[in-house]
Amino acid sequence: MRLFKALILLFVMASCTQKEKVDLIVSRGSVYTVDEEFTTAESFAVKDGKILAVGTAQEILDKYESDNIVDANGQFVYPGFNDAHCHFNGYAINLMQYADLRGTESPDEIYTLLMAHHDKFGGDWILGRSWDQNDWEVKDFPDKTKLDELFPDIPVYLVRVDGHAGWCNTKALELAGIKADTKVQGGEVLLKNGEPTGILIDNAMGFVGKLIPEITAEQQEKGLLEAQKNCFAAGLTSVTDCGLDKATILLMDEMQKDGNLKMRVNAMLNPTQENFDFFVKKGEAWKTDRLLVNTIKIYADGALGSRGALLMGDYSDDKGNSGLQIETQDYYDMICRLAYDNNFVVATHAIGNGANRLMLDTYGKLLKEKNDRRWRIEHSQIINPDDFEKFAAFSIVPSIQPTHCTSDMPWAEDRVGAERIKGAYAYQTLLNQNGWLPAGTDFPVEDIYPLYTFYSAVFRTDHSGWPEGGWHKYEGLTREQTLRSMTSWAAKSSFEEDQKGALKPGMWADFVILDTDLMKATPEEVLNTKILSTWSAGGKVF
Repeated sequence: MRLFKALILLFVMASCTQKEKVDLIVSRGSVYTVDEEFTTAESFAVKDGKILAVGTAQEILDKYESDNIVDANGQFVYPGFNDAHCHFNGYAINLMQYADLRGTESPDEIYTLLMAHHDKFGGDWILGRSWDQNDWEVKDFPDKTKLDELFPDIPVYLVRVDGHAGWCNTKALELAGIKADTKVQGGEVLLKNGEPTGILIDNAMGFVGKLIPEITAEQQEKGLLEAQKNCFAAGLTSVTDCGLDKATILLMDEMQKDGNLKMRVNAMLNPTQENFDFFVKKGEAWKTDRLLVNTIKIYADGALGSRGALLMGDYSDDKGNSGLQIETQDYYDMICRLAYDNNFVVATHAIGNGANRLMLDTYGKLLKEKNDRRWRIEHSQIINPDDFEKFAAFSIVPSIQPTHCTSDMPWAEDRVGAERIKGAYAYQTLLNQNGWLPAGTDFPVEDIYPLYTFYSAVFRTDHSGWPEGGWHKYEGLTREQTLRSMTSWAAKSSFEEDQKGALKPGMWADFVILDTDLMKATPEEVLNTKILSTWSAGGKVF
């Protein structure tokens, strides 16, 4: 009897000390969980791609065992960064097709790059992306003169950094049938001495854009994988791609099912009939573990840099021009009704205070009161003071891109004047409307790197520290607010806050390990932060 009791006791003791086998343990880190209380931890266990438990290193190692233990050794662990507004597929295509003109300081520098690019790659077109006349000594729009001299027989199409203006040579204009009397709703063909200069604004770009040869599916797949590689290296595990067609979404789905595309994608739809018929009219979201389709993306106006943003009143530096309304009121009403009736989200690009008022009021006609539909205004860049409260009244989500603020600040007040600038890039005021907001980069308009988002939102300076103390610093976000905007609030903006965006039990084990404590780092330390590793569903992807 005594022996039997001893055996029972040993069995009970063994049962109590037996550890559960898991796929991964991250131990001895400084883990920012970004949960509701913004708690920190040392360790977590992962099973079947999801967080199983979070606690101290001792608590996790006492309860769980794994063949894969990552010793974070005091380094800093965050939820995987989520870019709430970008153009992932557009970036992929750029990698395959376009000369990179970002950071060029003169038209002459661009001409040199284009000649080198064409010598290397050839092709029936010369394509480029990301020039910005505001970075040049002479900040006027360029024209077609030199492009015609260098490339008289090859069409040239160069997209401005914001994607809202194109710069063409005469050959491209001729192929597109563009003449001095060419008109288009929501766009403009710029003229000089009665002739097209080669600059096309917003919807006028479509005349040339539709002629650009499409890349093959094989090229697109290669580009998406290269884009994913760069995103993982930057600490991104999720992106919202703002404007895709059915074929691209189905390609992404196929690549994800094959295991090649691990990036989580919230795919916003271009407003095409094919997309409406295939996705929207089913009345419910298309959702897998890595792909979500529940939003229609539309445009209310153009961009501030090309003076296409729709303002209430003229531009301060361009009298007689108040910007462009891209579509008619009837069009916006139709799209919003379609989305409302089918339980889809509407996300509208709106930069100027005129465009923001237009869409806030258009949304409000259907939404009427507070709700949980999470309709979005992308950019929410310049707001009339009387309109901020509409975000709260109708539960409209302002989706911001903090690097736009620090890119635009040298010239933004010249565009809109001292009074209107008070309602521009007003992130803290926007945050106060609903208590949360998502942030992104808008890459490839801005750099892909999410830590630049963090830097711009918190410090409100350029990378040299100008202006000292930060530009309109009172509208900056705190470090905690900014981290939430890049993780849990970004997930909330796509109705995925229960699946990702925080490191707590039941969530996908998407995380990034950095060498820097973002909650305490100096501006210089933030800029010099190293991404040590990136993980998706508990698997190392960088």
